[in-house]
Amino acid sequence: MIVPRLIERKREGGRLEEAEWHELIRAYAAGKVPDYQMSSLLMAIFFRGLDRGETNALTDSMIESGGTLDLSHLSIARIDKHSTGGVGDKVSLILAPLIASLGVAVPMMSGRGLGHTGGTLDKLESIPGFRTDLSLSEAARLVESIGCALIGQTKEIAPADRKLYALRDATATVEVIPLIAASIMSKKLAEGLTGLVLDVKQGSGAFMPDPNRAQALARAMIQLGADRGCPVVALLTAMDRPLGFACGNAMEVRESIDALRGAGPDDLMEVTYALGAEMLMLGGVASSPADAWRMMRDAIGSGQALEKFAEIIEAQGGNPRIVDDQNLLASAPLKSEYAADRDGFITEVAPRAVGYGIITLRGGRRTMEDTIDPSVGFIITAKPGDSVQRGQTLATIHALDAKGVREGTWALNEAITIGDDPPIALDLVSVRMTGAGIEKWERPGV
Repeated sequence: MIVPRLIERKREGGRLEEAEWHELIRAYAAGKVPDYQMSSLLMAIFFRGLDRGETNALTDSMIESGGTLDLSHLSIARIDKHSTGGVGDKVSLILAPLIASLGVAVPMMSGRGLGHTGGTLDKLESIPGFRTDLSLSEAARLVESIGCALIGQTKEIAPADRKLYALRDATATVEVIPLIAASIMSKKLAEGLTGLVLDVKQGSGAFMPDPNRAQALARAMIQLGADRGCPVVALLTAMDRPLGFACGNAMEVRESIDALRGAGPDDLMEVTYALGAEMLMLGGVASSPADAWRMMRDAIGSGQALEKFAEIIEAQGGNPRIVDDQNLLASAPLKSEYAADRDGFITEVAPRAVGYGIITLRGGRRTMEDTIDPSVGFIITAKPGDSVQRGQTLATIHALDAKGVREGTWALNEAITIGDDPPIALDLVSVRMTGAGIEKWERPGV
């Protein structure tokens, strides 16, 4: 293998063969291909793309670079859910115990905050003692014993992807649909899934705001799953405003517990139930969306979903008492209300401004080495379309000090806009995509 020849071929619009991908990724993972050569190839891919065969070969190569979670001996379905990222998106914290409580195994691998978006691992680690750095064998034991494991990408899973992603981040080659799809699916397929549900965000706060590109990403991941016998369903959901009220790690855990008690915000529960229904149907536990929604509501109403969350927390080293005593979670020392400066309608609550505001408050990372404070963030009760009056409280800033209150106020000044007329917001869930095609999502009549 002569790497410059591969770079040249891709630069000129050619393709790499399957065997070449496997040899290249093995060599790169072993440190035999330098970053400067791989960077050149990534830039050629950025401009020339990858075809379906190349994307498949790259995905397989990254899976084969590490270990996999072997759960094939289990008699129940193994379904995960993946979100492309948002602000206030704590759906995974609710879905994992909820779906596991209904008899579907949920080996859920999540990530940390990226850019303005929050990370599920950071939220989980705001629970005192909670471990996300489980080995594959530990994760397998948990899935076998309690039906769920909430983990990060271990050193065992797709190490070539971890190395390649860091290089993409440093060379401005992240936003390439085949590379994104291969990165996500190499980790998900390494979990030994029988099905996968994707929450693909669209709107101003999404990683990929353009709905056409969001659909193209979903389609690429659906194809990768189909080519490996793993059915994938994608829902396009709104990220033109934060999801729920809480934005910040510990506060989002609190809101997730409220949701598992039956007191979650309406928009958060709508998206949770929509995604959960797809997981239950892929798992063969529910026969229709309406059936699935009833099952989930019953599991929350009976307390079994919350009990499962406590069981998961304890199994992963955390303090399960937080489900009954939320004062055990970190709480910021200063709280300041943010009020409307005029009468009118909320026309925008910009997720990116909110997300970057959390980073400014030290609740997110500017670099991967930063330590975050889980207590800070915002409770934003205002939603686009709400009629408000001057002086009405729209949000509460949770900060470490007076400087944080000022910075949080600036962030909300940028995020929240009040106008004379209500806006037209995106549908919370707009589109359902499968290997069979695309259709408008319909809320079940339950």
